[in-house]
Amino acid sequence: MTRRVVILGGGTGGTLTANRLRRRLGDDVEIVVVDRDGDHVYQPGLLFVPFGLAHPEDLVRPRERQLHRGISYHESAVGHVDLKGDTVLLEDGTTLDYDVLVVATGAVLQPEETEGLTGPGWQENVCTFYDLDGALALEAALAGFAGGRLVVNVVDLPIKCPVAPLEFCFLADWYFRERGIRDRVELTYVTPLDSAFTKPVAAGVLGGLLEEKGVGLVTEFNTGEVDGTAGRLVSYDERTVGFDLAVVVPLHGGAAYVGRSPALGDELGFVPTDPATLQSKAAPNVFALGDATSLPASKAGSVTHFEGETLAANVARFLAGEPLRATFDGHTNCFIESGFGKALLIDFNYDTEPLPGHYPTGAGLPLLKQSRLNHLGKLMFSWLYWHSLLPGRDIPGIGSAMPHAGKLLPEQERTPS
Repeated sequence: MTRRVVILGGGTGGTLTANRLRRRLGDDVEIVVVDRDGDHVYQPGLLFVPFGLAHPEDLVRPRERQLHRGISYHESAVGHVDLKGDTVLLEDGTTLDYDVLVVATGAVLQPEETEGLTGPGWQENVCTFYDLDGALALEAALAGFAGGRLVVNVVDLPIKCPVAPLEFCFLADWYFRERGIRDRVELTYVTPLDSAFTKPVAAGVLGGLLEEKGVGLVTEFNTGEVDGTAGRLVSYDERTVGFDLAVVVPLHGGAAYVGRSPALGDELGFVPTDPATLQSKAAPNVFALGDATSLPASKAGSVTHFEGETLAANVARFLAGEPLRATFDGHTNCFIESGFGKALLIDFNYDTEPLPGHYPTGAGLPLLKQSRLNHLGKLMFSWLYWHSLLPGRDIPGIGSAMPHAGKLLPEQERTPS
């Protein structure tokens, strides 16, 4: 009897996992991918939409067409998962039995969880670029913005692509300078963190870049209310930040069905997962990757890509009755657009924070340093996403484990040359 792998989510993680498993296992395993809709959105491109640098037709493709031949696609929302019965009940009434379940339904925006955020002014003077509709609304809002206070606010962590709100600040600085009105715009970045970023070395570099570009920084601000009518953010400790236009990154949580599936997720709806094998802690035949997990890694596309190699191999080992291998090290790789045709690059994992140097070797792209090469790398990633990452192919010279070659480790930095 052919065994079945059911993959919940047809985004980055679900698609690349299905394609990797198909290439590895062929017809020995039936693979079914489930998603609530048929549109696969290239999420890194959403950052560029508000500035007129990307358009919906550039970012959206049919989910089913990204899957290799032989993979089944079922369009429906998920009702719940029965871990004891090894079944998934879909909202269209279909029941899918599985031998292995892969959870790849990502993180879900929850703007309704913040008081006032979706009230008066929502999608007008209070916007987000974290989904396509929001990015398009923000494009219109920016086009009509002639000056005043623009605030970029992260409500809370974790969020998808933690560097994207900083990138928005850098691109906004560029955008308003191009329009000749930068001197009329007060830019402020408001974060619940105690610095510009979570990692100390990177936080120093990125905080310095905010200062260089004249972007104010408000830290340890835990947003409790967004008042679109009065134009102000209000923190839980009653601090306020005024705005004429607010760009808000809402709270994130796991997919709703996770909360309806006993023992599958945590209180936020994310799936507790072994950080090295990607086996779920809920059941041995359940695996998870990408933004759907509770791993202490960034919710970023590169992480999902690097996780895919470990997960596909371990699913194959599980089906073969072999021990799993703990090979994922938390590798994260992010281009950070800084405006004016330049970008930075950071590369880190569970144990090593972003450091200066080069990636993936000493002759590679500069780390933690603005360069034209990094900007071109970010632009090229779109092609790699559709033609290499999603099809489940390895990128030559770039492995899933974080490389140490080329990085200036702290002890090296302290050693005189």
